[in-house]
Amino acid sequence: MTSVAPAPSGAGPGGPSRRAGGTGRWAAPRARRRRRLQVLAFLSPWLAGFGLFFAYPLAATVYFSFTRYNLFTLEYVGLDNYRFLLNDGDAATAMRNTLWLVAIVVPLRVLFGLGVAQLLTRIRRGGNLLRSVFYLPYLIPPVSATVAFVFVLNPGTGPFPTITRRLGFTLPDFFNDAAWAKPGLGLLGLWAVGDVMIILLAALLNVPKSLYEAASIDGAGPWARFRHITLPTVSPVLAFAAVTGVIQTLQYFTQAMVAAKVASGRADLAGTHFAPGYPGGSTLTFPQWLYDEGFRQFNMGYACVLALVMFVLAMAFTLVLLRQFRAFAGEEAS
Repeated sequence: MTSVAPAPSGAGPGGPSRRAGGTGRWAAPRARRRRRLQVLAFLSPWLAGFGLFFAYPLAATVYFSFTRYNLFTLEYVGLDNYRFLLNDGDAATAMRNTLWLVAIVVPLRVLFGLGVAQLLTRIRRGGNLLRSVFYLPYLIPPVSATVAFVFVLNPGTGPFPTITRRLGFTLPDFFNDAAWAKPGLGLLGLWAVGDVMIILLAALLNVPKSLYEAASIDGAGPWARFRHITLPTVSPVLAFAAVTGVIQTLQYFTQAMVAAKVASGRADLAGTHFAPGYPGGSTLTFPQWLYDEGFRQFNMGYACVLALVMFVLAMAFTLVLLRQFRAFAGEEAS
């Protein structure tokens, strides 16, 4: 009679063992869970930082925007802060000034930085010296740079207005004339364009020379080579410069405040309240008004509304710019 060997412990008609370590249908889910836990363990520092420094502050800002909060008392007011924003003339002025800087100064800085970088790639001798000259103004602390710039353009004591008067024409009174204050801030931004210039210069130096040589053989001129080779190749860096420029300009605070104080003659009056925006509200930016409402008037609930508006604007500008640059890259690729 033939003997039948007993089945292994735990095995049956369903297949292999279901104990831990088995290779049956329970092994794959365990492996997936283990991989997920490993991924979460590696991501935990980033997740902790994201939750602590972004998600929680954003949620708290949204919550406080529905309250009247002055650091001592907290009262729920619903949409009152948002309704007040619609009728706040100072906030509207600050928004117009900030959007003017975004629409005018940011493109000018990117174009000027690209032009300077393109020029530096063509220079054979003294290129390193010129790179340092263009980059040095960006390294000057913003307060010192703004004070020096306002002094240089001062119509009474500045060297530039003195020279131009001797040449027979006069410069505008940039930081004392409401019509010229924002263009003066734009000139300050163009003077300190070294950050944009240096990253665009690195991008231009990485464009393959073989592409230019092939285009020259095909009869392409300088503009055609720039349009169809240079711009598509450096478009990711241009997108980075534009997006970061918009975000920085939406947070524009120090230079406008210092320029207004120096031009008004109140820079040396420590401890006194200075209403931002001199002259005539022309240099009032959205971050300045947010700071004034939150940390001088202690209207923290309303300041949270202003902060959310600035956050939404930054996200909207970023999405639009990225979409436009992606569309441009797609057109060139096709």
